[in-house]
Amino acid sequence: MPDQKRRKVKEGRAEPLASSDSDAGSVASQTEDAIDPQPEETGEASSPAKTFKELGVIDTLCEACTTLGYKTATPIQAQAIPVALSGRDLIGLAETGSGKTAAFVIPILQALMEKPKPFFGLILAPTRELAVQIAQSAEALGSVIGVRAATLVGGVDMVPQSIALGKKPHLIVATPGRLIDHMENTRGFSLKSLNYLVLDEADRLLDLDFGPILEKILNQLPKERRTMLFSATISSKVESLQRASLSNPVKVAISSSSYQTVKQLKSYYILQPHKKKDVYLLLLLVKLTGSTSIIFCRTVHETQRIAFFLRALGLSAIPLHGQMSQSSRLASLGRFRSKSRDILVATDVAARGLDIPSVDCVINYDLPGDSKTYIHRVGRTARAGKSGLAISFVTQYVCFPFITLREIAKLTMHKDVELWQRIENALGKQLPEYEVTKDEAMVLEERVSEAQREAILQMKDYDEKKGNKPGKKFGKGKRSRDEMDREQG
Repeated sequence: MPDQKRRKVKEGRAEPLASSDSDAGSVASQTEDAIDPQPEETGEASSPAKTFKELGVIDTLCEACTTLGYKTATPIQAQAIPVALSGRDLIGLAETGSGKTAAFVIPILQALMEKPKPFFGLILAPTRELAVQIAQSAEALGSVIGVRAATLVGGVDMVPQSIALGKKPHLIVATPGRLIDHMENTRGFSLKSLNYLVLDEADRLLDLDFGPILEKILNQLPKERRTMLFSATISSKVESLQRASLSNPVKVAISSSSYQTVKQLKSYYILQPHKKKDVYLLLLLVKLTGSTSIIFCRTVHETQRIAFFLRALGLSAIPLHGQMSQSSRLASLGRFRSKSRDILVATDVAARGLDIPSVDCVINYDLPGDSKTYIHRVGRTARAGKSGLAISFVTQYVCFPFITLREIAKLTMHKDVELWQRIENALGKQLPEYEVTKDEAMVLEERVSEAQREAILQMKDYDEKKGNKPGKKFGKGKRSRDEMDREQG
């Protein structure tokens, strides 16, 4: 780890499950002065880590947890699981990477074992990748009791999904757009007997404009159900969704701030001229040789260009963005997870909820547009108690030698500097600068220039194959319901 450069200014075994054969209010119409009881709150866990058995989890599921490597409960699990097992509605707020998925899946599975039936639980997620991941986790935790989960996401044929629904799965994991498509078009499919509803990454569900669709879904679910809402951040929209979907909930908040990272994460910035970003990126990756990294870019075009650029330099980089087909995106994630590729270049499609183990470093090649997205990006590393590194590029278009970040802010008010200061303000602290020297970077300029030229040629071929006209921007126009769960760059 580099030295920190100081700033110049102060700042029991069970049998397999057997299958047997409303209006929740308006999301949009809820107002801030609606008369609803405030959710009960529980404080942050300060006691030693508890085992799942101590939380009231039955032996069969404890064995499943042990098999999957879950030795003790994380803070969010330790607080949320007993509440959910008691039958209360729940709001769970915790840092990304804190184990939220097991916190809601385990109580659902335990209740399912007591009363096995099809369509027992519904879990809604904002993106396709997250929905697939949750379904895999649910089936892994419930494998000893034969749990079956159906995954309903956009970008793939509805017919195989309809066949899966016809087999009466215990759990449905879905993105809202594709779920409402099946509720409207798949004959015989109904959730009138649903017992559990989970809204995961609730703030992101609303950010992706799923509000009206969520309202339709809630109106078709039974009033008598248990609901859990999980998110890493809270907003007024999430509070409105809470009032529309939960009944007298208990609030479990692990973070004292809406913008907080885990203690094991070391965060830095690198200040450099905008035109030298590729040079500093290569220098950083050289320093991190042997590590796995996710590089976040703001646009699909830049994501693809950086992937070509790094490949031209002989690095095993692979892209992940919203213009790729669903099968290609899952293939990219699979290669990165299996470590056949050690660099993932991605838009914010990879920023939320995805559990990718052993990510050593997150690099913000482009700063995110808001502090909340920064929290989720850097949350891809330092997960499950492991250490991690996050480095953000802060750029200036004009080079000012021997000047601090604060002094640049006073002189130019450059957008990157403004964004970085907002992120620091949200975090409530100033982050140190990562130690690199100009001389180290300039040694790599010739290699970078050659790789940039090769990347430009590959981008032209890529655009031609994709049918993108020069100057055409990705992701323009209103998305169809089927495309809403595809993260745009």
